[in-house]
Amino acid sequence: MDSRYYTVLREFRHMEPVTMVVIGLALIVCAYMAWNIGANDVANAMGTSVGSRALTLKQAVIIAAIFEFAGAFFAGDAVTKTVRKGILTVDFSTVTPDISHDIAFGFIAAMMAAAVWLTIATRFGLPVSTTHSIIGGIIGVGLVLEVDHNAEYIDWEVVQKVVMSWVASPLMGALIAFFSYYIIKKLILDSDNPEERSMWLAPILAFPTFFVLGLALQFKALKGFFAKAESNGWIADKSAWLPAKENGVWDPFADAAWLPINSLILAAVIGAIGSVCLYFVLRKIDIKEESNGFRGVERIFVWLQIITAAYVAFAHGANDRSNAIGPMAAVWQVLSNDTGMLMEKAEIPLWLVLLGSAGIAIGVMTWGWRVMETIGKKITDITPTRGFAAEFGAATTILIFSMPFLAVPVSTTHTLVGAVVGVGLAGGAKAVDFRVFGKIAASWVASVPVAAFGAATIYIASGGDDLKMIILLPLAFLAVGYAMWRTRGEEIHVEDALSDAGGAKTDGPTPFDMFHHHAEVVEETVEKMVLAVEKACAGEDASEEIEATIESEFAADKVKASIRDTVREDLRFGIAADSKSFLHMVSRQDRIADYAQNVAEQLSFRPLMEDDEAREHLAKMAKAVAETVATYEDLIEALRDYHISGRTKAGADKVMELIREVNLKEHEADMVEAEAAAFVFTNGEDQPLAAMHMYRVLQRLDDVANACEKAANAFLPLLSK
Repeated sequence: MDSRYYTVLREFRHMEPVTMVVIGLALIVCAYMAWNIGANDVANAMGTSVGSRALTLKQAVIIAAIFEFAGAFFAGDAVTKTVRKGILTVDFSTVTPDISHDIAFGFIAAMMAAAVWLTIATRFGLPVSTTHSIIGGIIGVGLVLEVDHNAEYIDWEVVQKVVMSWVASPLMGALIAFFSYYIIKKLILDSDNPEERSMWLAPILAFPTFFVLGLALQFKALKGFFAKAESNGWIADKSAWLPAKENGVWDPFADAAWLPINSLILAAVIGAIGSVCLYFVLRKIDIKEESNGFRGVERIFVWLQIITAAYVAFAHGANDRSNAIGPMAAVWQVLSNDTGMLMEKAEIPLWLVLLGSAGIAIGVMTWGWRVMETIGKKITDITPTRGFAAEFGAATTILIFSMPFLAVPVSTTHTLVGAVVGVGLAGGAKAVDFRVFGKIAASWVASVPVAAFGAATIYIASGGDDLKMIILLPLAFLAVGYAMWRTRGEEIHVEDALSDAGGAKTDGPTPFDMFHHHAEVVEETVEKMVLAVEKACAGEDASEEIEATIESEFAADKVKASIRDTVREDLRFGIAADSKSFLHMVSRQDRIADYAQNVAEQLSFRPLMEDDEAREHLAKMAKAVAETVATYEDLIEALRDYHISGRTKAGADKVMELIREVNLKEHEADMVEAEAAAFVFTNGEDQPLAAMHMYRVLQRLDDVANACEKAANAFLPLLSK
């Protein structure tokens, strides 16, 4: 057994029982904090992938858990600064055991307060910053310590940078994501053949993407790895691979370069490997199997999105695990040794790394889906191209803010949410649910003061006393457990959340998803009506088909009612229309099913005209109407693709082409109806009542085709918005 484990055992053996209990409770708090990090921040990695359907929720959870654990275990720091995030300034030359003890207890209070706040935020699906939460907790404790010890501990300049990042990082993430998607739109989606264009252009776009990710990996995720490499003698100096924090220069060949040449070369190699791998992967994809629209393009970008998502999970695990185990390492340093002194840096034991890494992974697998669906589905509709642009924008922003000349403790959560809003705005303001974003922004502002107040309250209540802390922490856990138990009826259990291996959605469709579904039900109604007409023309009993048509029309009415109810609460139309215009389009579409029902009802009144040729004309009219409705349903699919792909020129051309085709089909149906009516009136003198009945059926069929034309033409204003 490693000597380090014997050291740990000896330290435990010589501890006072009360101290051992405090450390045990602190470890539970640390694990609870790590669990919250996994539960909330997993959305940073996988939210957009789930929202775009690139991954099912189950697949995302598994991938996130693996890469979060790998990043935390293999790339995390082996040594951490005991004063986390630079918020507290401590003169270690004058620090005493009493001050060390108070700081250690303060860190326990900060972890507990931050973890409780994260639990509340996750419960309501709000993506907040774990970094800012722990910073808030440390600020609250720092204020109390300043009063108790009559000293200045809080670095307000760092706090100012944190507040600045609330606005700066989401804004920059939104801008980079917006323009990234704009480039994809102009170069690929707006082209005459977007699928073929993306096959050779996607690997080219992958190089700058993976280059940025390679730099971010070194700056954010591999600091701990390079530190381990230096200590093990694998590299001579970690600073040769990482940016210098002082006296930095732009010259990559300088000793104190912000971007050392080694880092640039490594990032370029990562970019080249990523591009080549993507090229060979795309060669295996048969885009000819894809249906019309942009599905082929989106399928290609699925691969880019999954890769970037895995990177974000790895980087998050490496960088943010310290939010939990960093303070705990300081607590262990103070309480486990005889001197009780706080040092500037503390070694992170392997068992603590395992605790934090496992906590993050378990948090991902249990509650991770809550925040994941907010980022991926509730802010705006996400496609693989949009998800890729959002993740690239977030990674680039984080890299920029991590540079030594800025050194701002930026939140990955804030940045990614801003990036998602940015790509959503590419589809127009109506494509973003700003009510959800408003709630998220409010939770960001609340993170620091809420965590600060909670940490200060816990610390003051404990008074720095071991026994009081032993009493307070279990009470805090009981309070959290009771609150979660009281809301258990509203829970979506993990086994249900992970049951979507086929890609089922967990938060319900958007209004436009329901609109598309309504179009499908309308088409089914017409198909059943056509079967009824064909049977009646053949002289068979069509009562079963007539009843099926009526039932299908009733189902369409139910979908229409659901759309009306949804629109009152959900603004994610996916199209550039207000609620009134959108509901008007729904009503026009529903008339198609209404007229189809009228046709079926007409058939039930009396037998058709006893003339084989007249019946052939009627069957031909029904077929022409069915073709018109089928073309209309294709139009709805194209309209969906047009808007989810950012209203591209190619998409607009496709929609316009199908609108013209619907009009053409309706005109052809009119010609068939005119020919049929002329035959009926010419040859129906012997059966005047039957001839009039046949003419009414023809009229009702023509009404179905006319309703399609009017519904299709109602979409024309959308193409100009």
